Amino acid sequence: MIITRTPLRISFFGGGTDFPTWYENNGGGAVLSTTINKYCYISCRSLPPFFEYRHRISYSRQEQAAGIDDIMHPSVRETLRFMDIGTGLSISYDGDLPAMSGLGSSSAFTVGLLHALYALKGRMVSKKRLALEAIHIEQEMIKEKVGSQDQVAAAFGGLNRIEFRAQHNIEVIPVTISRDDFVHLQDHFLLFFTGVTRSASKIEEEKMGRLEDKKKNYKTLMSMVDDAFAILSGERDLLEFGKLLHETWRLKKSLAPKVSNPYIDTIYETARKNGAIGGKVLGAGGGGFMLFFVRPEKREKVREALHFLLHVPFRFDGLGTQVVYYTEEAV
Repeated sequence: MIITRTPLRISFFGGGTDFPTWYENNGGGAVLSTTINKYCYISCRSLPPFFEYRHRISYSRQEQAAGIDDIMHPSVRETLRFMDIGTGLSISYDGDLPAMSGLGSSSAFTVGLLHALYALKGRMVSKKRLALEAIHIEQEMIKEKVGSQDQVAAAFGGLNRIEFRAQHNIEVIPVTISRDDFVHLQDHFLLFFTGVTRSASKIEEEKMGRLEDKKKNYKTLMSMVDDAFAILSGERDLLEFGKLLHETWRLKKSLAPKVSNPYIDTIYETARKNGAIGGKVLGAGGGGFMLFFVRPEKREKVREALHFLLHVPFRFDGLGTQVVYYTEEAV
């Protein structure tokens, strides 16, 4: 049996420029993101040939499939097809936070499943290979309208600037800051769950359909990655990071009508009135999790003002996808 643990991610700046539609036609893209200590767990083992079905998959539903083509879960189906799995498998998923909530859980699932299947075959592959193959599975095989940052973040882990230059030309540049500065940065964030899950693919498809009209906005979003990198490098005051988040949220809302709604706007304004410097809805928008940048002495006031939301404490993760349990088993 194999168990993998793959982190979820928070994307700060540059979201949207990680879509091939953008970076292959506009000279590249870039994001600044971090993974956090909330995880997707995948357990995988060979299924003994005593059952009427060949594959057993457990997630929010239970599947018993006679073959790969009969599997309903798109990531499981296409990842098994990609890996050319010839024997029956039992696959189980568990996650720390809800899916479809803006933290890259779908890509963490694909990366974690790929990692588990390679381990079942007795193979170790690079983080970059896991990321690129997960991108291929999601974009080319499943045909999801998703970008390329979530797969890279889940595979590599850490606080990184990720640059996208072409389909197979992706560079991960770690943000190198002192331990004290690292902890100080973490202490400025508050994460809340809005209680609303949504389909990111539908919102992103709408954004990509308006890409030409919003080209200037995307260029500005990408330039903010440079600004944020400079702030974290100590060239500017850390509070500028929060102000930059506020600006990126204002721009993000202009990309498509479904990015925000009156409920989200009310949450955001309440946080700002009570001390948040900036923030944003994570992922595509429309619901899920909201992140706020708050001076440490103002955190409790913001939490009290948003008492109707679930506050989710977190810390940064620096390890990326890992095999946390392994017993040798040939596929």
